[in-house]
Amino acid sequence: MPAETSSAGETPSGAYELVILTGLSGSGKVSVLKVFEDMGFYAVDNLPIDLIPTFAELCRHSPEISRAALVVDIREGGALKKFPGIFQELRKQNRVFLLFLEAADDVLQRRFSETRRPHPLGTGTSVLNSIRAERQALRSIQKLADLILDTSQFNIHDLRRLIVTRFQSAQDRPQLLVTVNSFGFKHGLPTDSDLVFDVRFLPNPHYVPGCKNLSGKHPKVIRYVRSFPQTGEFIGRISDLLLYLVPHYVREGKSYLTIAFGCTGGKHRSVMIADAVGRNLTGAGCEVKVSHRDIRKT
Repeated sequence: MPAETSSAGETPSGAYELVILTGLSGSGKVSVLKVFEDMGFYAVDNLPIDLIPTFAELCRHSPEISRAALVVDIREGGALKKFPGIFQELRKQNRVFLLFLEAADDVLQRRFSETRRPHPLGTGTSVLNSIRAERQALRSIQKLADLILDTSQFNIHDLRRLIVTRFQSAQDRPQLLVTVNSFGFKHGLPTDSDLVFDVRFLPNPHYVPGCKNLSGKHPKVIRYVRSFPQTGEFIGRISDLLLYLVPHYVREGKSYLTIAFGCTGGKHRSVMIADAVGRNLTGAGCEVKVSHRDIRKT
């Protein structure tokens, strides 16, 4: 398990007005900044150090910027020496959290080799020497960190899950938008669907007198399709499956999930099933949009 240390006791939970990301080049700062941005933080990379107090003041008083995250690192050059003093002053008037990212030397070397990007300290020496020099230059800042996170063993998905867990409260977590569609196989598969379910195993109302020209929204069609025990069982099982999957998709950073139910023409069975499953998901607290692609087609 990658190392995590906190130098300020227990890591506070919930969102912060200002999160400052710092640490070694190649440790994942930019990736983490993108996670904060996805969580609704106003994100800034490489803000000049002298502007940080002004930026923090704007965040405190702006109705449009309630939470922000910014990166401060070795790219600041000599100005980086000012950061400890500026940070101590910031803490007197702002809710500030300092997150320091690091990784083992060999891991950082490999990452620079894979990306083929030069180290910010230049190409006048080896990458390893640059990493060691940077580590020394950041030593005083590391001592101020609320959380020191070693990303050596993290992939991007692990890193995202950790940041979301620590810095986003459940009530602030963005909803996964679930789109439930119906369609007809004879009109082609929907290309934008994540999950596709075939409901042609249900009896077809198309051949029932008086139902052919109705849709799956009509009470007569609904009564007919629901008259078969497999209909209710299918709706229940699929709804339970989707409610199991949704939080896992959220943890993986997915913002949209598109589910499609298909029958022959996309007018009867798939419409009725999509509406029923959509209601179940809505009733369970999901944000759901239901649409019927082929309901008006013949």
